[in-house]
Amino acid sequence: MSIRILLVFVFIFNISHAQISDFKSVNFKQADYMAKLNAGANLDNLPLLAHKLTSSLPTEVEKFRAIYMWVCQNIQADIPQQNKIFRKHKKFKGDSLGFINWNNTYLKTTFKRLLKDKKTMCTGYAYLVKELAFLADIECEIINGYGRSVASNIEELDMANHSWNAVKLNNKWYLSDATWSSGYTINSTFIKDYNNGYFLTDPILFSKSHYPIDKAWLLNDETSTLTFVASPLIYGETYEHEIIPLSPKDMNVSIVKNQEVHFSFKALKTITKNSISLIKYVGIKEQPLEIYNLQQDDGLISFNYKFNRKGLYDIHLRINNDVVATYVIKVS
Repeated sequence: MSIRILLVFVFIFNISHAQISDFKSVNFKQADYMAKLNAGANLDNLPLLAHKLTSSLPTEVEKFRAIYMWVCQNIQADIPQQNKIFRKHKKFKGDSLGFINWNNTYLKTTFKRLLKDKKTMCTGYAYLVKELAFLADIECEIINGYGRSVASNIEELDMANHSWNAVKLNNKWYLSDATWSSGYTINSTFIKDYNNGYFLTDPILFSKSHYPIDKAWLLNDETSTLTFVASPLIYGETYEHEIIPLSPKDMNVSIVKNQEVHFSFKALKTITKNSISLIKYVGIKEQPLEIYNLQQDDGLISFNYKFNRKGLYDIHLRINNDVVATYVIKVS
């Protein structure tokens, strides 16, 4: 085995096992307090801000937590910038090089707006996390790639549309997405709503909605461009509940009438059987489906449902009142 192959193997091994559960004994209360204590600080002196956030904290992970929390709680999504990017995506469709050239020029405007108004898009979030981490002597990288969400349920990997971070802690690489952690957008309005599920996320879950351009950051040997764009649609609530959908593997499933469909997922934290449901919508009315053979074994949960009528069904896996995965079942 060559040295290069060995290094790549070690890199993938270290990242594939890196997740927040590695730090289950760490209390982030002090780190979160430092982020809160410095709320509203401006960005004209990043070294000073990094010092204030991290100097009193004893470990790398607590320092990174303070930085991450501060960025998520003090930076807002810039909706006009995002809309402009979406328009440019359409204009440069099929011309990725042209989009990259335009985007590289536009980044100057992005960073100026970030430092002045504390508003930005995903690239700005990832940039600020990286800069503050660097100033705290923590190795951190910006990862560019493709993000699947309700707003961007991409069907092919044409142009990169998202950025996030990889951070090295205790000689392991971890993944986080400060943009999606910070909140969400409804009707062109940014709603602050911190989602801890995107902080040092389980890499297999992360790969369900994040696909890097640089394949050195691929976390799952089974993840390919085809499996990524075909996989079930997941949500912020999926990350909050730490749910990894397993089957069906694809969002679009074709079956025949009276065929049984097997649903399964991995729960990274404890959930109860009575919190699990499968629903569909008839118009705007929600209709629960009668699932059966519900099994739960060491976090692996599965159940079945039989489709007795022809039609096209939007099916949603739900934990409590939160939808965590969506499938489209065509019954012929």
